[in-house]
Amino acid sequence: GRVAHRLALDSPEAVTRIAVIDIAPTATMYARTDQEFATRYFWWFFLIQPAPLPERMIGADPEYFLRTHIDGQIKTPGATEPAAFAEYLRCYMDPATRHAICEDYRAAATIDLEHDAADAHARIAAPLLAIWGGLGTVGKLYDVLATWRDKASDATGRAFDCGHTLQEERPDETAEELKEFFAR
Repeated sequence: GRVAHRLALDSPEAVTRIAVIDIAPTATMYARTDQEFATRYFWWFFLIQPAPLPERMIGADPEYFLRTHIDGQIKTPGATEPAAFAEYLRCYMDPATRHAICEDYRAAATIDLEHDAADAHARIAAPLLAIWGGLGTVGKLYDVLATWRDKASDATGRAFDCGHTLQEERPDETAEELKEFFAR
């Protein structure tokens, strides 16, 4: 979602439609941070710590970190199939992957916020679809569609009956929603 948001602002000619899944605009989420958000989304604050602190801490037990992280986000028990979890874990076992994950969050908390501040009044021109898990943190703490309507000229969307990982918790609904939106 963060990458798509920046791409739509930085290179609007390259974007004809944009879909974001279970995210409100990053600057909005940081600006509205409170104890509940910080508790529910602890990794936003843990992963931005200077290297190599989070990388080494995750590296001490990648499986435990990943399982705890995933289980805390999904609201559909068993939605992350064993094969998918195994692939996620294979990636998390690689120190370079752990570092890249942290760098993504570090960028979101630094240069991305600077870019968002510089573009505070810019609006995404392309039609935007926001879909989110109504049972998850984003759905519980934000009026997701309103946050995107503040950033885009044409924003539509809806909540799904699930947590953070729509693609795993509601794969058929998610695929159908995306296919319909991108076919317009």
